Amino acid sequence: MSVRKRSWITAKGEKKEAWVADYVDQAGKRHLKTFDRKKEADAFHAKANVEIREGTHTPDSASVTVTEAANLWLETGRGRRLESSTLDSYEQHVRLHLVPFIGRLKLSQLTVPMIRELEDKLRRGDPAPGVGEGAARSADMIKRIVSSLGAMLGDAQERGLVSRNVVRDLRSGRRRSSEKKKDNRQKGKLKVGIDIPTPNEIKAFIGALQGQYRPLLITATFTGLRASELRGLRWADLDFERRELHVRQRMDKRNVAGPPKSGAGERKIPMPPIVINTLREWRLACPKGTADLVFPTGNGRPEHHANIAQRGLIPAWIAAGVTVPGLDKEGKPIEAAKYPGLHALRHFYASWLINRKADGGLELPPKLVQERLGHSTIAMTLDTYSHLFPRVDDADELAQAERVLLG
Repeated sequence: MSVRKRSWITAKGEKKEAWVADYVDQAGKRHLKTFDRKKEADAFHAKANVEIREGTHTPDSASVTVTEAANLWLETGRGRRLESSTLDSYEQHVRLHLVPFIGRLKLSQLTVPMIRELEDKLRRGDPAPGVGEGAARSADMIKRIVSSLGAMLGDAQERGLVSRNVVRDLRSGRRRSSEKKKDNRQKGKLKVGIDIPTPNEIKAFIGALQGQYRPLLITATFTGLRASELRGLRWADLDFERRELHVRQRMDKRNVAGPPKSGAGERKIPMPPIVINTLREWRLACPKGTADLVFPTGNGRPEHHANIAQRGLIPAWIAAGVTVPGLDKEGKPIEAAKYPGLHALRHFYASWLINRKADGGLELPPKLVQERLGHSTIAMTLDTYSHLFPRVDDADELAQAERVLLG
């Protein structure tokens, strides 16, 4: 490998100069790469030397642009039938954030400093080239965008379009444990009465339920199903004799039925009496449709998530008096629902599984809680709810242990 100066005369008689890196890659193929300055050529020379020795060098001629790689990655996602909301997020990351800033670059040209600079631009809200105004992105959004870029580069690696995933290099250079601790500090733990409805709030909520959304919201409260799982639940998935509910499919936001989020998502959940009695009564009045859905619209089609929240969940919380001060669209003070999202009911269900029997809970072990919630790993369950599990070193337990030990 060598760096040399090249001079030539243009058709107009102008003298031009450039620096050329002449090298042979790990496959024995010769390449020439031209630079305006010797400093750039020397930097490439040093970098390429290391990559060729490691067998990770990808010549620009064998690579593709970020835009081209992104299109291939998204096509792979469609072929694997990822859920539509996930594909929509990936597509937005590509279209709104990655392509405007680095879409024209070849994958082989990407470096760790470039990705670091991209993060800074997104954080500051710098406008992309050719765009008049920019907008600052949140730390969480930047993390998601860079994660999508890393997944795209991983896909390109499998296709032989690039040898190095610079996002992986960036992350390996950071202290992951420190970043995770920082994220956990920022997010904080789920708190009862703030993120998780209290038992008294649930009692008031259940008492205020009425109309077509009552069966759905009771089922959500006492089975912990995700919104998509509730929307995709069929009568064939209910076993009233065994008092079990089977999660076998989910309905995405485009009303397309598909399998649960993961293998663990397909599960059996015991139904308490309130759910069994409510659903048996609801079956007589449930609108009929070809999909056999338990909670359809009036014409038998899949119910929309927004309708469940706006027409069922939020009015019920307000009717139950579980509210916080808020503002309407005109800025006037109102009483708003304290828990406007369906996921709060799932959090309550998790806490109900975990709480002591003496406190009205089921006191289930972590593994069984994981299975009921359909989490893919027990780590996910513990990361979210470990602080809710009863401790064995509380004051009462310590006092009893002391009495046994010392008499």
